[in-house]
Amino acid sequence: MRESSEARRQRILAVTASRGTVKVSDLAEELDVSIVTIRRDVEELARLGRLRRGHGVVRSLTPVQRPEPVQAANGSIALVVPERHTYLYETMNGARKTLEEAGMRVVLHIAPQVRGAERPIVEKALTDSVQGLLMAPRWRTSEEETEDDWLAGTGVPTVFMERRPSGGLRAMNSVCSDHWYGMHLAVKHLTDLGHRRIVLAARDDSPTARVLRRAFQEISADLEDAVTVLSSPDTGLVDVLRAHRATAAVLHGDEDALMLVQQMMSAGVDVPGMCSVVSYDDVVASLGSIPLTAVAPPKTEVGKVAAELLLRKLKGEVTAAERIELLPTLKIRSSTERLTVS
Repeated sequence: MRESSEARRQRILAVTASRGTVKVSDLAEELDVSIVTIRRDVEELARLGRLRRGHGVVRSLTPVQRPEPVQAANGSIALVVPERHTYLYETMNGARKTLEEAGMRVVLHIAPQVRGAERPIVEKALTDSVQGLLMAPRWRTSEEETEDDWLAGTGVPTVFMERRPSGGLRAMNSVCSDHWYGMHLAVKHLTDLGHRRIVLAARDDSPTARVLRRAFQEISADLEDAVTVLSSPDTGLVDVLRAHRATAAVLHGDEDALMLVQQMMSAGVDVPGMCSVVSYDDVVASLGSIPLTAVAPPKTEVGKVAAELLLRKLKGEVTAAERIELLPTLKIRSSTERLTVS
């Protein structure tokens, strides 16, 4: 899905804050958009007083002044996230703020949507005085995760954000949301409202999606009807809901849930009167014409805790690998209500 201008501008602010001064051409290349688009964003951010424009460059309003890094004066932390992933940008910003407050220089690397894109980025970063690595690999499939076993040998403290590694990476440090518990919150909320026929629409191209699909199958075993379908424009989700006489749907993530509500309203299906909807992500769930009840993983907190773990590793305070899971919360809004039995 095309990234919103607000999300892109948050990325511009994040890069500028971490580096102090950035070339407009570099921003365009890293964010994979045209220079014209970047210039337009920069002009708007400058008008709002959030950064300064220069001749071909963008400057942070506050000079980047950092105390001595934890170990080496010239060291830095490489922060690697997938491109066009608004969810993980919140995690990234949580990590960045924590590291900068600790006096670390953060170097952001955005990995393109190409299989194996992270490896050359990480290998290049490791040649540039990197002290540690924070990253969120895309891992569209379990096979891609297996191919990234090389990450176990980076040679520097490494922490995964919003990823729960398995296989050869199982002993790696990680901080992520407990998505099983997040799905539990969604299903429990709906069943407490009387819903017993629920459809889950989820992608299958991310570690989070795969966890959510497995969790739903376990948690919904006692329901009258529970079905999992692929979340895509070709699924015909309104027809699926009708075929299963479903009274509730859970969608991963917000954009798909908002689009479903629009489709149901166009088809004459009242939300939440005829079908309650729960979104999983809570990035933009509250912005719909019908604000969505949503499971909210602790996105910013995951980044903060991951950065804190990395800092402890750099100081030698932690020798064993750690795997930390943080609990999501449920934000109840207008898209769910108690089932009325006629």
